[in-house]
Amino acid sequence: MFKSVFTKYITAFMLIIVVSFLMLTVILCSMVDSYSADAKSETVLRTSEVVSRTVEEMFIDSDADDFNQFVYYNREGIEQLLSAMAEYNEDVVAFVVDEYGSCLAVDGNVVVGYIGSGVPLDIMENLTDGVAKEYIGDLGGVFDGKHLTYIMPILGKDGGIVGAAVATSASRQMEALIESLIKTVVLSCLLVMLAALVAIYFISEKIIDPLKKMSKAAKSFAAGKFDVRVPVKGRDEVAELATAFNNMAASMAKLEDMRRTFLSSVSHDLRTPMTTISGFIDGILDGTIPKEKHEYYLDVIRTEVRRLARLVASLLDITRIQAGERKFTKSAFDICEMARLILISFEQKIEEKHLEVEFDCQDDKMTVYADRDAIYQILYNICDNAVKFSKEGGVYRISIIEREQRVYISVYNEGAGIPSEELPFVFERFYKSDKSRGLDKSGVGLGLYIAKTIIDAHDEEIWVKSVYGENCEFVFTLPYTTEIVIKD
Repeated sequence: MFKSVFTKYITAFMLIIVVSFLMLTVILCSMVDSYSADAKSETVLRTSEVVSRTVEEMFIDSDADDFNQFVYYNREGIEQLLSAMAEYNEDVVAFVVDEYGSCLAVDGNVVVGYIGSGVPLDIMENLTDGVAKEYIGDLGGVFDGKHLTYIMPILGKDGGIVGAAVATSASRQMEALIESLIKTVVLSCLLVMLAALVAIYFISEKIIDPLKKMSKAAKSFAAGKFDVRVPVKGRDEVAELATAFNNMAASMAKLEDMRRTFLSSVSHDLRTPMTTISGFIDGILDGTIPKEKHEYYLDVIRTEVRRLARLVASLLDITRIQAGERKFTKSAFDICEMARLILISFEQKIEEKHLEVEFDCQDDKMTVYADRDAIYQILYNICDNAVKFSKEGGVYRISIIEREQRVYISVYNEGAGIPSEELPFVFERFYKSDKSRGLDKSGVGLGLYIAKTIIDAHDEEIWVKSVYGENCEFVFTLPYTTEIVIKD
C-alpha cells in the first residue's frame, strides 16, 4: 500500500490536514460555545431585568392593589413589551408569572406554548428580593429541552414579591451554530485536501520522475552501458542529485575506459614477453638458434623475465595498497642525496637523448621524515617518466626547496606534455597518457596511482602542471625535519 513515494506523501499530508482541521474544529467550537454562552447569558439576564423593572414600575404607578388583576387588565401592554423584547433579542422568550409561578402574560408569538405553564412553586419560594436566579434545564418540566433561564422578582407596592419576570433561551440555536461551524470546517477541509492532492501530485511527480530515470539509468550501468544520462531541470536538490548522478556516470565511463585500456596494456605487456621467451626457448631447444647465439638470446629472455617481474610486482603492490596491508616506516633521510643517486642511475638514458640536466637543491642536505623506500619508488618512477617523455635535447630539471616546514620536490621536462583534459585523471588507476605506446613501451599506468596513494598515506600532496606539446612538471611535498640522518 505504501510502496510508492506518492502514496506515502499523500497519506502523510492527508493525515496532517485531517488532524489539523479536527484540532481547529475543537478549538473553534470551544471558543464559539464559550463566547456565545456568555453573550446569551448576558442577553437573557438583561431581558429578565428589563421586563421585571418595567412591569414593576407599571404596577406601582397603577391604582391596582392586586398584581394578578393588574396583569389581567394590562395584558395587552405587557405582552407588547414582551413581544418587543423577543424581537430585539433573537431566540429569547419572556413571560410574567405571579408569586406562585402561574403564567400571567407571554410573548404573543408563543402564547400557545406557554399558557397553562408556570414556574414550580419551590423555585418561586427561593427567590430573593432584587436578585435574579439562573437555571439551566427544563425548569421542572416547563420546557421540553434544555434551556437557559433567568427569573427576576417583581416587587409590589409594599416591597414584597408579587411575581416574577422570566426570560429563557433554548440551546438549539447554539447547537445549530456549532453544527454550521462544523459543516464549514469540514467543507474547507475537503477543499484543502483536494488542493493538497493536486499540489502533491505535481510536486511528487517532479521528484519521482528524475528518480525513475535514475533507476533506469542505474540498471543500464549494471548492464555495462555508461552512456545514459539523466536530464537536469532547475536548481533544486533533485537537480543537484541528477547532476551528481551524471558526474558519477561520467566517472564510471572514464573508469571503464581506463579498465579496458589497462587490460589491453597488461595483456600486451604479458603476451609480448611471453611470446618472445617462448619463441627463443623453442629455438634453442630445437636447434634453430645456433649454440654461439645462445648466450645472446638468453640475455634477451632474462630482460623479458625481469619486465614481467616488474609488472607482477606493480600489480601485487596495488593489491597490498587496496587491502591496507602495506605499512610505511618513517625515518629521517636526505632527499637531495636520494635525488642525486636516482639522477646518476639515469645517466645513460640522459646521454642518449642529449638532455640538458639542471639540478637545483636549496641546500646540500635537506632532511625529510617519510618512508625511505616508498619515496624512492615515487621519485624514481617520476624521474623515469620525465626522461622517457623528454624531447631530444630538451631541459630536464630536478629542484628541491623548503617552504614553511615542507619540502617541495619538482621534476620538470620539456617534451610531449599532457593534454589539459587528461590532467584530472593522471593519478587514477590504469591511466596511460601515451595510448599509442609510441614512447611508453614498458609502463601500464600504475606508477602514478601508486605514487598518489603513498603520498596520501603520508598526509602530503602531489600534483602535475603541464603545457601540452611543450613541458610537464610533477611536484610532491614531504615534511621537513631537523633530525640527524643515521646511515646504515
